Order: sequence, then structure tokens, then C-alpha cells
Amino acid sequence: MLALDQVEEVYRRLSAAMPGRTRDAKGPKGQPDAFRSCISCMLSAQSRDANTAKASKALFALATTPETMLELTDAQVAAAIKPSGLYNNKARNIRKFCEALLAQHGGVVPDTREGLLSLPGIGRKCADIVMSFTFGADVIAVDTHVHRVCNRIGLTDARTAEKTAQQLEERSPDWALHDGHFWLIQFGKRICRSRAPKCDVCPVSDLCEYYAMLEERE
Repeated sequence: MLALDQVEEVYRRLSAAMPGRTRDAKGPKGQPDAFRSCISCMLSAQSRDANTAKASKALFALATTPETMLELTDAQVAAAIKPSGLYNNKARNIRKFCEALLAQHGGVVPDTREGLLSLPGIGRKCADIVMSFTFGADVIAVDTHVHRVCNRIGLTDARTAEKTAQQLEERSPDWALHDGHFWLIQFGKRICRSRAPKCDVCPVSDLCEYYAMLEERE
């Protein structure tokens, strides 16, 4: 992995090259509140964004609160969220989530990672995304792009997204936590792509462990 001073330099360069958190940045899949952000994040598991959006729109046309969601049958929820895939399992998880949210938190989505992780169906990724987007917390949420970029560059050395998130929290400077998710995901989509990364225009190629490996092979 890169040394901590190199990690900070990577963030400085990305902060200069990428737009970061913009005013129109919305919660997960553009949802307006924490409850719908959590549900939409749950629906996004193994689902394309377009399919998640369809499922979310159909479900929230039926219910937008934990109370009204529990008035629906599992079959009704499953039918609405079918575009997202794994709809029977997701329908059961949504029911468990709503029941726990009401029983443990009075129907109010907690704004801490510990509180979010205590709820069925909410993992580290979903918790961090809701904290960052919905509650504006200084936390780097790790999705596919962020996981790939961080381990390719050498910011982290982790096999799983959850471990990547843990290492980022330990190794990232405090000033980079607020916008770090946005810089990394924008960088992953624009330059450090999964296939055919644009190393020739990369602002951090001289620090990147992946690029150094390519140079050694030539």
C-alpha cells in the first residue's frame, strides 16, 4: 500500500481534478428521505441502476413510510420490486427492516453507522451511503468503483468492499472524508475504468501501484 503521505497526495490531486460533491448530489438513487434511501439501497443489491429506479418508483407509489409499507403483503412488495431481481428475498428483508425500525427506533432512521447496521438488510456499504448522502456525514462510502480504484492505486489492500471501507477510514486524512467518495467514484468512471483505464491522462499515475506494475512489464 502507499505510504500515508502518498495517500494524502492522491486525494489532493483528485480534489483538483474531479468536481467532488455537487449541489445536486442526492441520496441513494435520488430518494428524498432516509427511509426511502435505505429501501432503495437495499433494492440496489445485484441490480442495475435503471432496474433499481423502476423498482423503487413502483414500490414508493404504494408506500413511503415503514407503517404503510407493513400494510402491504410480501406478494405486493415483491411484485412492485420485481425489476430489481431477488424480489422475494428483498421483500422479506424490507418487512424485517420496517418492523425493526419501528420497534427499535420509533420509525426514525438512525443517523449513525452503529444504528443503521443494527437494522436487518443494512450492511456497511448501505449504511455509509445513507450517512454520506442523506445525513451529510464525513464518510467515504465504498461501491464497486471506489473499491476497484482504491485497491488498484494502493490506497488500500483489501479483498472486500467492507475491508476497503475500514482501511479508508483508518488511512484517509480527515479533510478528504467529506468529498472522498465523490472524487473516487468520479475518477473511477472517467479515468480509472474497470476496462482500459486511461493511465495516459491519469493525475496520479506516478503514485499508482497498478501503473508501476505495467511499467515494469514493458
